Amino acid sequence: MRLLTFTPAAEPAGAAPRPGVETDGHVLDLAALADHAGVPLPHDLLGLVQAGPSALDAARGLLDGDRPAHAVHRTEDVRLVAPFRPGKIIGVGLNYVEHVEESSRSLDTDRELPSRPVLFSKPATAVTGPGAPILHNADLTAQLDWECELAVVIGRTAYRVSEEDAYDHVFGFSIVNDISARDQRRSGQWFFSKGQDSYAPFGPVVVTADAIPDPMALDLSLRVNGVTKQKSNTRHMLFPIARLIADISSGVTLEPGDVIATGSPSGVGAGMVPPEFLVPGDTVEATVELIGTLTNPVVDAR
Repeated sequence: MRLLTFTPAAEPAGAAPRPGVETDGHVLDLAALADHAGVPLPHDLLGLVQAGPSALDAARGLLDGDRPAHAVHRTEDVRLVAPFRPGKIIGVGLNYVEHVEESSRSLDTDRELPSRPVLFSKPATAVTGPGAPILHNADLTAQLDWECELAVVIGRTAYRVSEEDAYDHVFGFSIVNDISARDQRRSGQWFFSKGQDSYAPFGPVVVTADAIPDPMALDLSLRVNGVTKQKSNTRHMLFPIARLIADISSGVTLEPGDVIATGSPSGVGAGMVPPEFLVPGDTVEATVELIGTLTNPVVDAR
């Protein structure tokens, strides 16, 4: 299933968002379907993720039932927002070999391949949705950069999970654009560089794990103003998804609704010759195969 969070375009901008399913050029309102069928179901996507497999099965069942007119919207008649606000966003640095090399040239990171995943966090306040602005604050950065990443959505509590069992804890997959202010790293720490408001565009949908046959074989790319800057495949990850889940959960409990941003391939702005960075007026499109394209404009934050 292709799950999302939306508001009908005809409703006011402040209308409460609701969970939906994207199918056949339409968006089905899961909350409306559940109410119509008398099926108890969380009325937000995070609640659905946290409710576990039985809730997901109930949502699937609703797709085969009656579809009242008010529960069916054309795709062009809805506004998408971020699927949900994760409890934790765990970023992975230097997880593609070519990105390790370009980072050692442009960002003074170690030229040797890391022996364990390089982890950092983004606060939930960094999340923004499809079509929402990436904020460029010229008082804080002149080096606003992009990173297209496959996002793993956790669906089952994971603590000290083995690589063999890791996928049992995955709900689905999405896209995160790991926006970074390269000139705001502080003594090697990345939190402020990567954690400012709007620095985690997320979406446009969450695709359930059963609909992605092999998440380690997905093409991903990123364009700025229509020009391709990144192009790779998840098979080039240094540490695959199962290893990441096992490593993180060795000391940190992963909970339903947590998101792992699995790392960026090469082609970031800081690695260009000469370097290129985002400015107000730019449009960034991050694409992952079988998931879609996450598009965000860059605007002046002042």
